[in-house]
Amino acid sequence: MHIRLILSLVAACTVLSAQTPLTLNQAVDAALKNYPAIRISQEQLNAAAAGIDLARTAFLPRIDALAQENRATRNNVFGLLLPQGVIPSMSGPVIGSNNTGTVWGSALGALATWEPFDFGLRDANVAVAQAARAQSEAAVRRSQFEVASATVDSYLTLLAAQEIVRTAQAGIDRAAALVRTTRALSDAELRPGADASRAEAELAAARTQISQARQAVEIARATLSQFVGSPPDQIAVSAGGLLQSPPADAPPMADFKANPVVIEQNATVEQAQAQLRALERSYFPKFTVQGAVYARGTGAETNGQRLGDLNGMAPTVQDFAVGFTVTFPIMDYAANRAREAAQSANIKAQTAKSDQIVTELKARWNVALAQLHGAREIALNTPSQVSSARTTLQQAAARYEAGLGTIDQVAEAQRLLSQAEIEDSLSHLAVWRALSGLAAAAGDLRPFVAEASK
Repeated sequence: MHIRLILSLVAACTVLSAQTPLTLNQAVDAALKNYPAIRISQEQLNAAAAGIDLARTAFLPRIDALAQENRATRNNVFGLLLPQGVIPSMSGPVIGSNNTGTVWGSALGALATWEPFDFGLRDANVAVAQAARAQSEAAVRRSQFEVASATVDSYLTLLAAQEIVRTAQAGIDRAAALVRTTRALSDAELRPGADASRAEAELAAARTQISQARQAVEIARATLSQFVGSPPDQIAVSAGGLLQSPPADAPPMADFKANPVVIEQNATVEQAQAQLRALERSYFPKFTVQGAVYARGTGAETNGQRLGDLNGMAPTVQDFAVGFTVTFPIMDYAANRAREAAQSANIKAQTAKSDQIVTELKARWNVALAQLHGAREIALNTPSQVSSARTTLQQAAARYEAGLGTIDQVAEAQRLLSQAEIEDSLSHLAVWRALSGLAAAAGDLRPFVAEASK
């Protein structure tokens, strides 16, 4: 019995701990830690970093080793064979016969290949890999920024839905009071029964409104849960100072080039430029120093006789070679120029996209600034709107109870007050939402989150 009691208390404490209200700062931190998109970008960054190491391996010599055993016929003919990868090569003289007798053959060797210089091509390829890593780093920061922005928006949406529920509950209380009043007056035959029915209809409408508001709360909570990584039923948010208007200082004009979206796009431009530099260094002769050591064994004599037994299974004749090779793809000039032209056009397109992003961010800033000015004016006006609506309801209720007004006037006054209370409760959040829009356009949410979490 005692054990069950202890377990139930522990479970209750766990639930309470899980439902500890999140501040906006805590919600953003949880999203940056848990959201999968950030982990995806981080792994892409790791892959880009590995790409740099891969590009640097091109500076190292290449060493290939080979060991082979075979049993094959020894027939050989004079004549040319164009380069291909189908017919096996054969060495030795023409033996003047054509038969199916086979002998053992073996080979063992190693080939070292190294480019002493390459006119900067390998350095250019390393620069391409470094630019890819820089672009991936920018993509990580952009993903973090977008996740933080979405989390802030979801957080404010949940707060707004909760405020609507709170004000809707006040509307239900007033509608229920009106039902009691009309029933009492109807029972006393001071008012017709239709007034009670009308009041009950208003109560039903208020209940429908709060049901819709609660549905919006659950949807907003589910949306926020995907970012913070907790089940929706364990998410609670702390309004903090978000239900009060922030300081009225106008934010300074932002430097939109510091926005993570712009930084990522600029990194994409730099990556494309690095790729163009690599293309410009690809149409050069290729100089290769090669060295080989090898040994071969065969079970056939030069006159075509077979040695038999296991002769040829072990390499018995040794050789070595050192050489210097120059290759130059002369006919690749036109193709390389076409690739450079295509890459130049891609750079111009990516640069234009950077300018487009900055233009769109400026537009978002101006829209958010206009929303901020309008939200501040509304927040200043809604208290008087609520006060006037409350006075109107009191007067309408008093006239109705005195027999001087109608139920329609009371119902209309109640709806007017409920709407005014909703607008008042959301007016301060609208100011904060406009400020979040400015922060999103500027590309830095940290000052906003810090202020909103106080």
